[in-house]
Amino acid sequence: MKDSTTSKEKLLKKIRKALLEKRENPYPNLEELPLYPPNSEILEVVFAEELSKVSGQFVFCEDEIQFIENILLLAEQKKWRKIYCWEPALQELLNQYEYPFYATDKDFELAEVGLTLCEALIARNGSVLVSNANAAGRRLSIYPHQHIVVAYTSQLVMDLKDAFKIIKERYGNQLPSMLSTITGPSRTADIEKTLVLGAHGPKELYVFLLDDSPK
Repeated sequence: MKDSTTSKEKLLKKIRKALLEKRENPYPNLEELPLYPPNSEILEVVFAEELSKVSGQFVFCEDEIQFIENILLLAEQKKWRKIYCWEPALQELLNQYEYPFYATDKDFELAEVGLTLCEALIARNGSVLVSNANAAGRRLSIYPHQHIVVAYTSQLVMDLKDAFKIIKERYGNQLPSMLSTITGPSRTADIEKTLVLGAHGPKELYVFLLDDSPK
């Protein structure tokens, strides 16, 4: 006797049967499994190594005085004159040691250096998490040819998910309208696959990490 069941009916029958059968998930709690193997390295070391891999410059400072000394030396070596800083906490620090900077956007088209804070440092890939919630806004980390980030060891985390926890704790439901990660200087390889730094933003990225751990 010829089977009159259509292909569609056979398919639906198989689906109904499969739904009735209780099957165990072959990948239970997959989202809970670690993405990376454990890393026992000190976060500062991991971040410095990863930042160097993406052509960033890392400077560790034991305190604010050492930071001022290092930035003075760097500015003298690079012959920087137009350094812009718009964040009150950084301005207070620079004023304390009488370090010259531009506090407004006057002649901003001539800016050589943008000096900013950040939201967090991500050791896993040497990235800097920034937002537009700070006074530096969106421009100061993008327009000048050199970007200097001042961060503290308490802002250093291993992964992006850890950085997002900091953001959540700081802002709650009032999240900044812009969150971005900076991984090394701006770069592109669009033209003949030749890597060019500074194509769409700063040519150089410096991260000054200040130790704010309990002494």
